Amino acid sequence: MPKRSSTTRGREFGEGMRAVIKNSGLNAREVADLVSWDEAKVSDVVTGKGGVSRLEVALLLGVCRAKADERDHLLELFPERDLSGWWQPHGRCAPVRPRTALTNLAAAETLISWHTHAVPVLLRTAEYEHAVLTASATVPVDELDERLGVLQEMQKLLTNGLDCTFYIHELALDLQIGEPEEHIGQLQHLILTANREKIRILVLPAAAGAHAGMAGPFTQLKFPKYQSLVWTETENSSLFVETKEAVGGYADVIRALDEISLDEDESRDLIIRRCVRLQEAGGSDGVEQRDSGEPFPPS
Repeated sequence: MPKRSSTTRGREFGEGMRAVIKNSGLNAREVADLVSWDEAKVSDVVTGKGGVSRLEVALLLGVCRAKADERDHLLELFPERDLSGWWQPHGRCAPVRPRTALTNLAAAETLISWHTHAVPVLLRTAEYEHAVLTASATVPVDELDERLGVLQEMQKLLTNGLDCTFYIHELALDLQIGEPEEHIGQLQHLILTANREKIRILVLPAAAGAHAGMAGPFTQLKFPKYQSLVWTETENSSLFVETKEAVGGYADVIRALDEISLDEDESRDLIIRRCVRLQEAGGSDGVEQRDSGEPFPPS
Protein backbone atom coordinates (compact mmCIF):
# COMPACT_ATOMS: atom_id res chain seq x y z
CA MET A 1 0.00 0.00 0.00
CA PRO A 2 1.42 3.44 -0.92
CA LYS A 3 2.55 5.61 1.97
CA ARG A 4 0.28 8.54 2.84
CA SER A 5 1.37 12.04 1.93
CA SER A 6 2.30 13.66 5.22
CA THR A 7 4.85 16.13 6.58
CA THR A 8 6.60 16.49 9.90
CA ARG A 9 5.04 19.92 10.39
CA GLY A 10 1.57 18.65 9.53
CA ARG A 11 1.79 15.74 11.94
CA GLU A 12 2.98 18.00 14.74
CA PHE A 13 0.15 20.43 14.03
CA GLY A 14 -2.43 17.63 14.09
CA GLU A 15 -1.01 16.08 17.26
CA GLY A 16 -0.98 19.49 18.91
CA MET A 17 -4.60 20.23 18.00
CA ARG A 18 -5.74 16.83 19.28
CA ALA A 19 -3.91 17.42 22.55
CA VAL A 20 -5.46 20.89 22.95
CA ILE A 21 -8.96 19.48 22.47
CA LYS A 22 -8.29 16.58 24.85
CA ASN A 23 -6.83 18.85 27.53
CA SER A 24 -9.87 21.13 27.31
CA GLY A 25 -12.05 18.35 28.70
CA LEU A 26 -14.41 18.72 25.75
CA ASN A 27 -15.18 16.16 23.08
CA ALA A 28 -15.23 16.94 19.37
CA ARG A 29 -19.00 17.45 19.27
CA GLU A 30 -18.92 19.89 22.18
CA VAL A 31 -16.10 21.85 20.56
CA ALA A 32 -18.03 21.93 17.26
CA ASP A 33 -21.12 23.26 19.00
CA LEU A 34 -19.17 26.05 20.70
CA VAL A 35 -17.67 27.29 17.42
CA SER A 36 -20.84 26.58 15.39
CA TRP A 37 -19.13 24.01 13.15
CA ASP A 38 -20.05 20.55 11.95
CA GLU A 39 -18.20 17.88 13.91
CA ALA A 40 -16.62 16.75 10.63
CA LYS A 41 -14.94 20.14 10.30
CA VAL A 42 -13.23 19.69 13.67
CA SER A 43 -12.02 16.30 12.45
CA ASP A 44 -10.66 17.88 9.27
CA VAL A 45 -8.60 20.33 11.33
CA VAL A 46 -6.85 17.65 13.39
CA THR A 47 -6.31 15.31 10.42
CA GLY A 48 -4.88 18.05 8.23
CA LYS A 49 -7.50 17.87 5.50
CA GLY A 50 -7.78 21.64 5.34
CA GLY A 51 -10.95 23.60 4.70
CA VAL A 52 -10.34 26.05 7.53
CA SER A 53 -8.66 29.42 7.85
CA ARG A 54 -6.00 30.54 10.32
CA LEU A 55 -8.65 32.70 12.01
CA GLU A 56 -10.89 29.66 12.48
CA VAL A 57 -7.98 27.68 13.97
CA ALA A 58 -7.39 30.58 16.38
CA LEU A 59 -11.08 30.50 17.33
CA LEU A 60 -10.92 26.78 18.08
CA LEU A 61 -7.77 27.22 20.15
CA GLY A 62 -9.43 30.00 22.11
CA VAL A 63 -12.52 27.94 22.84
CA CYS A 64 -10.30 25.12 24.08
CA ARG A 65 -8.30 27.54 26.25
CA ALA A 66 -4.96 26.54 24.78
CA LYS A 67 -1.91 27.83 26.63
CA ALA A 68 -0.38 30.90 25.01
CA ASP A 69 2.90 29.27 23.94
CA GLU A 70 1.13 26.27 22.43
CA ARG A 71 -1.43 28.51 20.73
CA ASP A 72 1.34 30.56 19.14
CA HIS A 73 3.25 27.45 18.06
CA LEU A 74 0.22 25.89 16.35
CA LEU A 75 -0.79 29.12 14.64
CA GLU A 76 2.73 29.48 13.31
CA LEU A 77 2.66 25.89 12.01
CA PHE A 78 -0.77 26.14 10.38
CA PRO A 79 0.17 27.93 7.13
CA GLU A 80 3.33 25.80 6.75
CA ARG A 81 1.90 22.40 7.63
CA ASP A 82 2.18 21.05 4.07
CA LEU A 83 5.80 22.11 3.55
CA SER A 84 8.30 19.27 3.21
CA GLY A 85 11.47 19.48 5.31
CA TRP A 86 11.84 21.45 8.50
CA TRP A 87 14.85 23.37 9.77
CA GLN A 88 14.37 24.39 13.40
CA PRO A 89 16.76 27.07 14.75
CA HIS A 90 16.86 26.95 18.54
CA GLY A 91 18.78 30.04 19.54
CA ARG A 92 21.75 29.51 21.83
CA CYS A 93 21.33 25.75 22.33
CA ALA A 94 18.99 22.84 21.63
CA PRO A 95 15.75 22.73 23.63
CA VAL A 96 15.58 20.60 26.75
CA ARG A 97 12.70 18.65 25.26
CA PRO A 98 13.02 18.03 21.49
CA ARG A 99 9.32 17.83 20.76
CA THR A 100 9.51 16.99 17.06
CA ALA A 101 12.13 14.29 17.57
CA LEU A 102 10.16 12.66 20.39
CA THR A 103 6.93 12.69 18.36
CA ASN A 104 8.57 11.05 15.36
CA LEU A 105 10.50 8.51 17.43
CA ALA A 106 7.23 7.42 19.03
CA ALA A 107 5.60 6.94 15.61
CA ALA A 108 8.52 5.22 13.85
CA GLU A 109 8.84 1.49 13.20
CA THR A 110 12.51 1.52 12.11
CA LEU A 111 15.48 3.60 13.28
CA ILE A 112 18.93 3.68 11.66
CA SER A 113 21.47 5.93 13.36
CA TRP A 114 25.09 6.83 12.62
CA HIS A 115 27.57 8.84 14.67
CA THR A 116 30.98 9.88 13.48
CA HIS A 117 32.98 10.20 16.70
CA ALA A 118 30.83 9.46 19.75
CA VAL A 119 28.31 6.92 21.02
CA PRO A 120 24.89 7.70 19.48
CA VAL A 121 22.69 9.67 21.87
CA LEU A 122 20.09 6.93 22.29
CA LEU A 123 22.76 4.45 23.42
CA ARG A 124 24.44 6.68 26.00
CA THR A 125 24.50 6.01 29.71
CA ALA A 126 23.45 8.84 32.01
CA GLU A 127 27.07 9.27 33.11
CA TYR A 128 28.33 9.53 29.52
CA GLU A 129 25.67 12.05 28.56
CA HIS A 130 26.25 14.04 31.76
CA ALA A 131 29.92 14.39 30.80
CA VAL A 132 28.97 15.47 27.26
CA LEU A 133 26.51 18.06 28.54
CA THR A 134 28.94 19.35 31.17
CA ALA A 135 31.54 19.92 28.45
CA SER A 136 29.05 21.88 26.34
CA ALA A 137 29.71 25.58 25.92
CA THR A 138 26.02 26.42 25.54
CA VAL A 139 23.94 24.12 27.78
CA PRO A 140 23.07 25.75 31.14
CA VAL A 141 24.24 23.78 34.16
CA ASP A 142 20.83 24.01 35.82
CA GLU A 143 19.27 22.09 32.89
CA LEU A 144 21.46 18.98 33.17
CA ASP A 145 19.12 16.85 35.28
CA GLU A 146 16.09 17.71 33.17
CA ARG A 147 17.95 16.91 29.96
CA LEU A 148 19.05 13.55 31.37
CA GLY A 149 15.43 12.80 32.23
CA VAL A 150 14.36 13.55 28.67
CA LEU A 151 17.14 11.30 27.35
CA GLN A 152 15.80 8.43 29.43
CA GLU A 153 12.31 9.13 28.08
CA MET A 154 13.66 8.93 24.52
CA GLN A 155 15.53 5.71 25.27
CA LYS A 156 12.37 4.04 26.57
CA LEU A 157 10.89 4.42 23.10
CA LEU A 158 13.45 1.86 21.92
CA THR A 159 11.61 -0.81 23.91
CA ASN A 160 8.28 -0.30 22.11
CA GLY A 161 9.00 -2.65 19.22
CA LEU A 162 11.18 -0.14 17.34
CA ASP A 163 13.62 -1.93 15.03
CA CYS A 164 17.00 -0.24 15.56
CA THR A 165 20.38 -0.31 13.86
CA PHE A 166 23.22 1.82 15.21
CA TYR A 167 26.48 2.39 13.35
CA ILE A 168 29.39 3.49 15.57
CA HIS A 169 32.91 4.38 14.49
CA GLU A 170 35.58 2.32 16.25
CA LEU A 171 37.31 5.48 17.48
CA ALA A 172 34.19 6.37 19.48
CA LEU A 173 34.84 3.28 21.60
CA ASP A 174 38.30 4.56 22.53
CA LEU A 175 37.31 8.14 23.27
CA GLN A 176 37.11 8.46 27.06
CA ILE A 177 34.03 10.47 28.01
CA GLY A 178 33.89 10.96 31.76
CA GLU A 179 36.00 9.05 34.26
CA PRO A 180 37.68 5.72 33.37
CA GLU A 181 35.01 3.74 35.20
CA GLU A 182 32.31 5.64 33.33
CA HIS A 183 34.05 4.79 30.05
CA ILE A 184 33.95 1.12 30.98
CA GLY A 185 30.33 1.46 32.09
CA GLN A 186 29.38 2.85 28.67
CA LEU A 187 31.07 -0.06 26.89
CA GLN A 188 29.29 -2.51 29.18
CA HIS A 189 26.03 -0.81 28.35
CA LEU A 190 26.70 -1.25 24.62
CA ILE A 191 27.44 -4.94 25.15
CA LEU A 192 24.20 -5.37 27.09
CA THR A 193 22.17 -3.43 24.56
CA ALA A 194 23.62 -5.38 21.62
CA ASN A 195 21.98 -8.49 23.08
CA ARG A 196 18.53 -6.93 23.08
CA GLU A 197 15.90 -7.97 20.59
CA LYS A 198 15.52 -5.64 17.59
CA ILE A 199 18.65 -3.65 18.44
CA ARG A 200 21.78 -4.05 16.30
CA ILE A 201 25.08 -2.29 16.97
CA LEU A 202 27.57 -2.31 14.10
CA VAL A 203 31.10 -0.92 14.41
CA LEU A 204 32.83 0.78 11.50
CA PRO A 205 36.53 -0.17 11.85
CA ALA A 206 39.10 2.61 11.92
CA ALA A 207 41.12 0.67 9.37
CA ALA A 208 38.47 1.51 6.77
CA GLY A 209 39.88 5.03 6.57
CA ALA A 210 37.75 7.48 4.60
CA HIS A 211 34.10 6.48 4.44
CA ALA A 212 30.68 7.67 3.28
CA GLY A 213 29.55 8.90 6.70
CA MET A 214 32.18 11.57 7.24
CA ALA A 215 29.75 14.44 6.63
CA GLY A 216 28.26 13.95 10.09
CA PRO A 217 25.82 12.09 12.36
CA PHE A 218 22.20 11.46 11.36
CA THR A 219 19.20 9.28 12.15
CA GLN A 220 16.80 7.84 9.61
CA LEU A 221 13.27 7.07 10.76
CA LYS A 222 10.84 4.88 8.82
CA PHE A 223 7.10 4.81 9.50
CA PRO A 224 4.34 2.29 8.79
CA LYS A 225 2.09 4.89 7.13
CA TYR A 226 4.33 7.80 6.10
CA GLN A 227 7.42 8.38 4.01
CA SER A 228 10.81 8.12 5.74
CA LEU A 229 12.67 11.13 7.10
CA VAL A 230 16.19 11.89 8.27
CA TRP A 231 16.87 13.82 11.47
CA THR A 232 20.13 15.65 12.09
CA GLU A 233 21.30 17.90 14.93
CA THR A 234 23.80 20.75 15.17
CA GLU A 235 24.85 22.82 18.19
CA ASN A 236 21.69 24.92 18.11
CA SER A 237 19.41 23.66 15.35
CA SER A 238 17.58 20.56 14.12
CA LEU A 239 16.83 19.50 10.57
CA PHE A 240 14.15 17.05 9.46
CA VAL A 241 14.81 16.01 5.86
CA GLU A 242 11.79 14.69 3.97
CA THR A 243 12.21 15.09 0.21
CA LYS A 244 12.51 11.75 -1.59
CA GLU A 245 15.82 12.62 -3.25
CA ALA A 246 17.49 13.82 -0.06
CA VAL A 247 16.30 10.87 2.01
CA GLY A 248 17.50 8.61 -0.80
CA GLY A 249 20.95 10.16 -0.56
CA TYR A 250 21.15 9.25 3.12
CA ALA A 251 19.96 5.72 2.27
CA ASP A 252 22.97 5.46 -0.06
CA VAL A 253 25.23 6.51 2.84
CA ILE A 254 23.69 3.82 5.04
CA ARG A 255 24.28 1.14 2.41
CA ALA A 256 27.90 2.26 2.06
CA LEU A 257 28.43 2.18 5.84
CA ASP A 258 26.86 -1.26 6.04
CA GLU A 259 29.23 -2.64 3.41
CA ILE A 260 32.35 -1.80 5.44
CA SER A 261 31.07 -2.22 9.00
CA LEU A 262 31.68 -5.32 11.09
CA ASP A 263 28.70 -7.64 11.52
CA GLU A 264 26.82 -7.92 14.81
CA ASP A 265 28.95 -10.68 16.31
CA GLU A 266 32.22 -9.09 15.22
CA SER A 267 31.10 -5.71 16.58
CA ARG A 268 30.09 -7.15 19.94
CA ASP A 269 33.37 -9.03 20.23
CA LEU A 270 35.31 -5.85 19.46
CA ILE A 271 33.45 -3.91 22.16
CA ILE A 272 34.04 -6.72 24.66
CA ARG A 273 37.77 -6.72 23.91
CA ARG A 274 37.92 -2.95 24.44
CA CYS A 275 36.07 -3.29 27.73
CA VAL A 276 38.29 -6.13 28.98
CA ARG A 277 41.43 -4.24 28.00
CA LEU A 278 40.34 -1.20 30.03
CA GLN A 279 39.41 -3.37 33.02
CA GLU A 280 42.76 -5.13 32.94
CA ALA A 281 44.48 -1.76 32.80
CA GLY A 282 42.99 -1.05 36.23
CA GLY A 283 40.11 1.21 35.28
CA SER A 284 37.40 -1.12 36.57
CA ASP A 285 37.65 -0.30 40.28
CA GLY A 286 34.15 0.27 41.56
CA VAL A 287 32.45 -0.51 38.23
CA GLU A 288 29.21 -2.34 38.65
CA GLN A 289 28.96 -5.47 36.49
CA ARG A 290 25.53 -5.31 34.88
CA ASP A 291 23.45 -8.46 34.78
CA SER A 292 22.11 -9.48 31.37
CA GLY A 293 18.61 -9.45 32.84
CA GLU A 294 18.74 -5.73 33.58
CA PRO A 295 15.88 -3.86 31.92
CA PHE A 296 16.72 -1.56 29.00
CA PRO A 297 17.07 1.29 29.36
CA PRO A 298 18.43 1.19 32.93
CA SER A 299 16.12 2.75 35.49
